[in-house]
Amino acid sequence: MNILLHRTILVLSFLLSVFNILNCQKKPLARPSEVQYRWHEQERIMFVCLDPCTWQGREYDNHSTSLSRINPSKLNTDQWCEAALAWGAKEILYVAKHTGGFCWWNTMTSDYSIRNTTWKAGKGDVLKELSESCRKYGLNLGVYVYPGDDTWGAGIGSGGKTADPSKQEAYNQVFRQQLTEVLSNYGHITEVWFDGSCVINVSDILDKYAFESVIFQGQKATLRWSGTESGKLFYPAWNTLSREKLKTGISTQYDDDPDGDAWAPLEADVTLYNHNWFWSATNEKKRRTLDELMDIYYKSVGYGGVLLLNSTPDTTGLIPSDDMILYEEFGKNICSRFDNPLISLKDTSGIFFEIPLNKNKEINHVVLMEDYRYGHRIREYVVEGLSGNEWKVLAKGSAVGRMKIDPFSTTAVSKVRLNITKYADLPLIRSFAVYKAENYIFKPDPFSSIEWNVCGPWDTKSFINGKGKLTVDLSKFIMKPGQYEVTFTSSVVITGMHVEKAGIYFDNDMFTQQDFIQRKDGSNTFFINRTAQVAQGSKTILEVEMTSDNSVFHNKGEILIRERPQDSK
Repeated sequence: MNILLHRTILVLSFLLSVFNILNCQKKPLARPSEVQYRWHEQERIMFVCLDPCTWQGREYDNHSTSLSRINPSKLNTDQWCEAALAWGAKEILYVAKHTGGFCWWNTMTSDYSIRNTTWKAGKGDVLKELSESCRKYGLNLGVYVYPGDDTWGAGIGSGGKTADPSKQEAYNQVFRQQLTEVLSNYGHITEVWFDGSCVINVSDILDKYAFESVIFQGQKATLRWSGTESGKLFYPAWNTLSREKLKTGISTQYDDDPDGDAWAPLEADVTLYNHNWFWSATNEKKRRTLDELMDIYYKSVGYGGVLLLNSTPDTTGLIPSDDMILYEEFGKNICSRFDNPLISLKDTSGIFFEIPLNKNKEINHVVLMEDYRYGHRIREYVVEGLSGNEWKVLAKGSAVGRMKIDPFSTTAVSKVRLNITKYADLPLIRSFAVYKAENYIFKPDPFSSIEWNVCGPWDTKSFINGKGKLTVDLSKFIMKPGQYEVTFTSSVVITGMHVEKAGIYFDNDMFTQQDFIQRKDGSNTFFINRTAQVAQGSKTILEVEMTSDNSVFHNKGEILIRERPQDSK
C-alpha cells in the first residue's frame, strides 16, 4: 500500500510539474555574458595586497616610509602563484595601486612608484613579473587600481574626486594614463577593481582594453560586492538585480532581485588575517583557522558566489610560510570533501529527480548546480533521503545559480531525491551530487542576535508645521566597511513619524559616491553600505528630513543602528 501510494504521488507530482512548466510565465530572465560566465567559473580568486603601509604596520599608507626603504629583496611572484594554486584559486587580483597612490609598475605618471625605490635599482616592475608568472602557472590576472590618490588629494572613498577642484582635470589625465598602462602592457586582464567606485570617466579606456574583463564597481560595473568583508554572502544570494541599480556603480547584495533585468555576480572578499589586509608581525598573529576558511567557503562559493581570499606578502616580498601551509590545508580540505561524489546526476532538466544509492550509505552533503547561463530558474527546492521506509528532509533552499552546497548531519539513506517546488522556467540541472565527507561534524549556524545601539533621539517638539530635520553623527558606530541597518522607533504609534528623505555622507564629502542609504519596504528602516575602508578620524554623518502624521500630539523616539545580521534580507 505504501509503495502504491508513493508511486501515485510521483505520477501526480510529474503531471503537475508538466502542467506548471507548460503554463509558467516565460518572462525573459537576466543571463550572464560570456565574460561574466568565464569569470564566475573560476570560483576562487586570490588577492595580493602589498603597499608602503606594509612597512608602516598600517592599513593605509601615510607616506611616512622613505622610498629607499621599499626593497622587497626576496619578492618572488612565482611563490604568489604557488600560493594561489595551493587552495585552488584560478586568478590573482593584484593591488597595483592602493589609496596612497604608490604604483608597483614602472610608470612615469608618478614619482611615488617602484622606479624610485632601491628594489632592482629602480628598474623593477612587479606587475610585469606577476603577469609573466601567471602565464607560466596558468592563472588569470586581475588588477586593483585605486581611482583615488592621496598624492593628489583624492583620498579614501573619493572615487578619484580631488579635494581641490582646480586639480581635478590634471588628475583625471594621470589616472586615465595609469589605467591605460596597466590594461594595455601586461597581457589579458580578467578583472578590473575600482574599490569604492570611480567618478573619473574611463569608459572609453575600458571599452578599448577591458572589453573581455569584468569590472568591479564604477560606471561600467559588471560585478557586485557582497557588502561585507567577511567573505560570506547572505542567503539567498541572487546574481541579478535591476539595471538601474547596477548603473549606480555601487550596488551590492542589498540590491538582489531574483527577477532583476541585469546580471551582476557577487564577489565575497575576506582577509586572511582577521581583520587586516596588509602584513605586519602583529597582524600575522590574527591568521584565520582552517575551520573559519571552510565556513567562508560554504557561504561564498557554496551560496553561488565567488570567493576572493587575501594574501599578504611581508616586507621581503614573500608570503609568510605559515600562510602557505594554511592555503595548502584549505585546498586539500576542499578537495577531500567535494572531489569525489558518491553518485551524481548531470546535464538534465526537470523538477523531480530520484537517485538510488544501491544500498544504505552514509551521506552528509548534497551539491546542486544549475546551468545559470540561462538565468536563475530554480526558486525553491527540497532534498530528501530515504531512511528505512521514511523520506526525511535533508535540506531546503531557494537560490542555486552556479552552486549551492547543503551540509547536514550524517545520515544513512538508500535513495536521495530532489524536488524543485518553485521555478521561473524549466530548471536546467548542471549537476546534482551526493557526498560523504569523512570526519565531518555538522554544526548548524547558531542564532545570533545583533544588538541595536542607540545613536540619538528625535522629538516632534522641534518640528515646524509637522516637519523636522536632524543631523546624526554615526562615526563611532561605523568603524569598518560593511552593511548596517538604521531604524527609527516611535513612542506614539497612532500619530506616527515618517522619514521622507535621508542622506549619508562620509568624511564630510557631500558628493560621496561609493556609499548610499536605501529605504526598506517604505518603513523607517534603512540600509547603509560602507564600501570604503574607515580610516582613523573618518566621519559618517546622517541627515534626515521627517514628517509627523499629527502636529497636535507630541511624539518622540530613538534612532537605532546595528551591523546587518547574516539572516537579514
